[in-house]
Amino acid sequence: MKIAITSQGENLDSQIDPRFGRAAYVIIVDTKTLEFEVFDNNENKNAFKGAGIQAAVMVSDKQAEVLLTGFCGPNAFKTLEAAGVRVVNDQAGRVIDVIKKFKQGNVVFADGSNKDGHW
Repeated sequence: MKIAITSQGENLDSQIDPRFGRAAYVIIVDTKTLEFEVFDNNENKNAFKGAGIQAAVMVSDKQAEVLLTGFCGPNAFKTLEAAGVRVVNDQAGRVIDVIKKFKQGNVVFADGSNKDGHW
């Protein structure tokens, strides 16, 4: 299974970036092999608006089935939900630790956003 994780750095020892749309990086991980790809989210991070939606499209395009992040706004959540990507909010710590927690089934899938949108 491919999962996406927001990250402050470019490897699995990096800290989770709590922001989804404006995260520094998004790491796509194969949960079976732990092979991963890192995507610089700079373009979305610096967007005037729509950062969450654009990041959601990128996660979907990379065929991730789950997103692990700190906070996900309503527009990004709706975009992910429409693409069939399940969201796990309120994640913190190192990327590798969050992956292990996910693989053990110690997560709760969100039924909505946990961050207000930007107007």
